[in-house]
Amino acid sequence: MFLKNRLNGLRNRLFHLYFRLARPITLGVRGAVIDREGRIFLVRHSYVPGWHMPGGGVEAGETALEALGRELLEEGHIQIHRAPALHGIFFNHRASRRDHVLLYIVRDFTVTGPRLADAEILEARFFALDNLPETTTRGTRERLDEIFQSKPPAAHW
Repeated sequence: MFLKNRLNGLRNRLFHLYFRLARPITLGVRGAVIDREGRIFLVRHSYVPGWHMPGGGVEAGETALEALGRELLEEGHIQIHRAPALHGIFFNHRASRRDHVLLYIVRDFTVTGPRLADAEILEARFFALDNLPETTTRGTRERLDEIFQSKPPAAHW
């Protein structure tokens, strides 16, 4: 019985490894960080055009909420106080055939200090919805329409 259990455990690990290699996906998180005035926090990266909601990839061994907290601290010096609401899960086919993004709505937070430009983030600040930068990405604008105009979340980013 002991050997059978060990073999079953090994078999399960091998199947898991196979599926991880054969069907890898990437998972990212983004935060719709909304302040008390109803403004949205956006960032402009050095390596991709346009203004985006802050976020990034979920690392191995990290939960989605841990990744969101890490990314908001890195990209905006924003510390989350309470678990944010999940707005939706989106297939980001523009990034790859296997990329998905979880978008959270963050309303309970503190900005711990100014976010100065560096090699990754060129600019980061809050914007009124009626005064978004012209180069705000289509995906960002669509998600904001869903959040602020109560449109149903789309399937694709």
